[in-house]
Amino acid sequence: MNRLNEASSPYLLQHRDNPVHWWEWGPEALAEARRLNRPILISIGYAACHWCHVMAHESFEDPDVAAVMNELYVNIKVDREERPDVDHVYMSALHLLGEPGGWPLTMFLTPDGEPFWGGTYFPKETRFGRPGFVGVLREVSRLYHTEPERILKNRDAIKQHLARTESSDGGTLGPDDLDRMGLRLSELIDGENGGLQGAPKFPNPPILEYLYRYARRAGDEDAKRRFLLTLERMALGGIHDHLGGGFARYSVDERWLVPHFEKMLYDNAQLLELYALGFAETGRALFRDVAEGIVAWLDREMTTPEGAFASSLDADSEGEEGRFYVWSLAEIREVLGHEDAAFFARVYDISQEGNWEGTNIPNRLVSGEAPPAVAERLAAMREKLLERRASRVRPGLDDKVLADWNGLMISGLVRASPLLGRPDWIGLAARAYRFVSGSMSRHGRLGHSWRGGALIFPGFALDQAAMMRASLALYEATSEPAYLGDAQTWRDGLLSEFLIEETGCLAMTARGADPLVVRPQPTHDDAVPNANGVFAEALVRLAQITETEGDVQRASDVLSRLVGVARSAPLGHTSILNALDLHLRGLSILVTGNEADALFESALKVPYPDRSVRRLRATETLDEHHPAAALASSGKDAAQALVCAGMRCSLPVTDAEALKAQVAEMLMPVQGPTSPP
Repeated sequence: MNRLNEASSPYLLQHRDNPVHWWEWGPEALAEARRLNRPILISIGYAACHWCHVMAHESFEDPDVAAVMNELYVNIKVDREERPDVDHVYMSALHLLGEPGGWPLTMFLTPDGEPFWGGTYFPKETRFGRPGFVGVLREVSRLYHTEPERILKNRDAIKQHLARTESSDGGTLGPDDLDRMGLRLSELIDGENGGLQGAPKFPNPPILEYLYRYARRAGDEDAKRRFLLTLERMALGGIHDHLGGGFARYSVDERWLVPHFEKMLYDNAQLLELYALGFAETGRALFRDVAEGIVAWLDREMTTPEGAFASSLDADSEGEEGRFYVWSLAEIREVLGHEDAAFFARVYDISQEGNWEGTNIPNRLVSGEAPPAVAERLAAMREKLLERRASRVRPGLDDKVLADWNGLMISGLVRASPLLGRPDWIGLAARAYRFVSGSMSRHGRLGHSWRGGALIFPGFALDQAAMMRASLALYEATSEPAYLGDAQTWRDGLLSEFLIEETGCLAMTARGADPLVVRPQPTHDDAVPNANGVFAEALVRLAQITETEGDVQRASDVLSRLVGVARSAPLGHTSILNALDLHLRGLSILVTGNEADALFESALKVPYPDRSVRRLRATETLDEHHPAAALASSGKDAAQALVCAGMRCSLPVTDAEALKAQVAEMLMPVQGPTSPP
């Protein structure tokens, strides 16, 4: 019996009509495996995953393959986005087996959920150098029943390694260390195409933010050039949806031309922030247009009726990857007419023979950024083509609401808003925040995934950390005390429910959550920043806003432990290093007094990696340990701003230009290293 009919996950619902007797993850499935003395086959994927669809069509929809699965295994289907903890444990197990990983993840477990072997996509028949799936099923089952000692040996070795946790080496990092690592990172950036060298190319937003921070901290013009080059080449490439806005998950080539067409909320949340920074740095219309395109796509296609943000758009439509996004020259002529079509084709690399598998992915890698008059003409053409594209069969929308990904997008909208002069984005962010903090919260604790009233609860560490950061971003932008109170609630939940005292790191899962084979405690960044790095940044920002003794000490303590972990693999822990940069270099801007709107707006236009902002309301007082306590009270009702670095504050400034000059002076870079040690 297939038990997925009542699932809330769109991915699981895609499999509810399979002849496979699927179970959802849970103790009932494991109990059934123990009762039958059968191994478990767990298949993990997500709704937008192309190769997940391929394996489903080939094997899970085939009654003959399903019969073998049903006879030999208890079969469990998991949405990795709904249960990132389960995915992390079994993907880590696959890595220990020497496999690079990916989805669909296909793992074989004991009836107690202990992994002993696995892989990713298995073709139905032997090909691509991979064994056929039915043969794998029969052989693994045979080994499980006839050679249990081999199974137990694998199981024990994997469990032993899974139980290991990252630990701090006790070392510290200072500005010179960050600069040396920044210089090394700059040298790893592809000087022609941007991004890390080679293919496939992923955006890697936490790494790009680290490059940006290093360039500003050290005054390294070449690093800044490489950061901006990466933004430019992604914006011009096929990974960017030039008609509808937003970015695909990655590019399969080194030029950013051919995307893996699925579009994820988390990528676009982080890229929105980076393009806003790029615009603030350069004033380039290209970067502004890309950021506004992300939000236009978000508002048009990804906003749920409740005002929150959906998770992803599928790579496939009508059974083909990318079909929704690609064009023939003939169809463009049909929509635009011959003259405009010829012009559009020259700019966007459209040809009769095509630039990918006989069809065309619109891109501007050759033509580059257009002058304003040309850009205006092209905009009208893109609108016509977007209208035509809307009549096609759309890729599937995974409309579940994830607290962590929504938190990332809320922060992205709020941080980008002042840099691009879009105050309306604050409203989009606040509406999503209200839904997540209200409908997805119980007694101050967040759930993880919501769809149709069903809530996965309790949530994970990144849910709380991302929403803590989002609440602080909204507090900085609006001065509403409720957001600051929420940030303190999320903080307290992380400290009480997730922090492991022995390591100083956050576990993924809360105390008392359904137990897994191990309680995962990852610290490295993946496609999203790790919860530890997001929490560290939020703690630093909270400390800069309040300057209470407890907040300052807590941020310092947590960050010092995490820095010891990050030292061993800096490139995998850039979210932690970004938090350290904010701690070492970030300015705290305090705005007080009546009629201070201009000062407040000027403070918010300082890029978010460089500052925290607080507007003191008339009814509020500063903590006695705040370095600006005396200066703030001396101004009384007059509008003024004070800029603090650590325990040192500037004299009050009273106009926006003076504030801008004061910030620039206090952020002035020092000369960084010129070569690695």
